Amino acid sequence: MAFRRLQECDVRGRRVLVREDLNVPLVLRPFDPSTSSGQAKRSAGQAQDDTQVEIADYGRIDAALPTLRWLHEHGAKTIVLSHLGRPDGAPDPKLSLQPVARALSDRLGIPVGFAGDCVGEVAESAVAQLRGGDVLLLENVRFHPGEERNDPAFAQQLAKLGDLYVNDAFATAHRAHGSTEGIAHLLPSAAGLLMQAELSALSRLTDHPAKPFVCAIGGAKIKDKIGMLERLSELVDAFCVGGGMANTLLAARGVDVGTSLRDDDLEPARRILAAIEERRVDLHLPSDAVVAPSVEAQDRAHVVAIEAVGEEMILDIGPASAQTYAKAIEAAKTIVFNGPMGVYELPAYRRGTQVVGDAIARATEAGATSVVGGGDAAAAAHLLGFASKMTYVSTGGGATLEFLEGKRLPGVAALER
Repeated sequence: MAFRRLQECDVRGRRVLVREDLNVPLVLRPFDPSTSSGQAKRSAGQAQDDTQVEIADYGRIDAALPTLRWLHEHGAKTIVLSHLGRPDGAPDPKLSLQPVARALSDRLGIPVGFAGDCVGEVAESAVAQLRGGDVLLLENVRFHPGEERNDPAFAQQLAKLGDLYVNDAFATAHRAHGSTEGIAHLLPSAAGLLMQAELSALSRLTDHPAKPFVCAIGGAKIKDKIGMLERLSELVDAFCVGGGMANTLLAARGVDVGTSLRDDDLEPARRILAAIEERRVDLHLPSDAVVAPSVEAQDRAHVVAIEAVGEEMILDIGPASAQTYAKAIEAAKTIVFNGPMGVYELPAYRRGTQVVGDAIARATEAGATSVVGGGDAAAAAHLLGFASKMTYVSTGGGATLEFLEGKRLPGVAALER
């Protein structure tokens, strides 16, 4: 892929429109005047007996900081675009980006302005007041229906605000929206630091990866990852499969998986099994499992051989399977982790994911390249403490899946020279 990088651009004194993914989870809490958001409410004269919005996870904000800091230090007039939630093309106060502006200011250590709209007079007035080094966050782009429709007129309104466009939002690059694809055709464009890091890390998996290459993959359903499995079966030397995906593959092989989560249609799984066998890829499926009568019955969780699931549910790979997977992973030179081995959110069912994650960490320490494929995989890696030991943790979900499938991402394609 050939595209201009942010570092190649002269940004001093120029208006730089930066698309970030600041779609952070928000929670409503009782009003607390001692917090920064509470103080902001009080200073604005707002009621103090209601709720206030707080950010539950700062991961996406922190991922955006290197690009925003670089622009600030190089004297750009930085104008940040992002979406938040699904407001269906109309303003929704509960999905305002104003709390994110405060969080960006706190984490960057500089004032970050906020404009109550992303286009029109409000946005234009706020942009006109910027000086070199300033940072301004515009309101949720999805408050306008033209964003998700990729309306050329809306993209033109956005482009009017800037001299240069930087896409740093890899996690939204699979969407052809106004602020991710349309605007890139209207302004000189470049990839931000996060976008560059994502493309570099994921390309290491698809472009001549070091061998052996092992994919540890889980998740709910085969049908959600068919394209990625078919593509990776051309690249990897082994799959270590857990979660509902393993249940579906086992069922396709004729194993009774009881009441476990699996796809109803087994034909895609049979197709994947045939492709893996034809390409002589090692396929590791659970030989034992942690089962229980229901997800809630953690106190009744126990280990059985995979042929003895009965009427219970498979909720994690068993200890023997976990050790087999760990052995395959520790011998690898390239590893992608793309989904947990079980219901990792609950203590009784997270051991398999923990063992696999720890094995990836050991392999990485020994010199392997390891990439966590975003989404649930990244959430599990952070919760279980092995994210910091990986070579790279992707911020993408659907974008990562589509990249690994070999699809062209509209937001990336628009940046290519």
